[in-house]
Amino acid sequence: MTLFALEYRFSADTERRLAVRPRHRAHLEELARNGAVLAAGPFADDSGALIVYSVESEQALERILADDPYVQEEVFGTRSVREWRPFITSILDAS
Repeated sequence: MTLFALEYRFSADTERRLAVRPRHRAHLEELARNGAVLAAGPFADDSGALIVYSVESEQALERILADDPYVQEEVFGTRSVREWRPFITSILDAS
């Protein structure tokens, strides 16, 4: 499996994003149950969020992201995805 870090930067349209958030979180919870999401959560200042995925490839990640309500409803602002290669993994070992 390959790890990817996705960073969302939220737009100023908080109302639309918050309306979609319950479906977005349910989607992430399902992915976590299946092992595809290792960690997810907003930044303390609510300017965005970080999600760590464990998937076969970047193409597999793109398929998963296409099903994310934040992506479908275009409420997140911008996003960046990078492959992540941690060398300290205690957070990953805790599960």
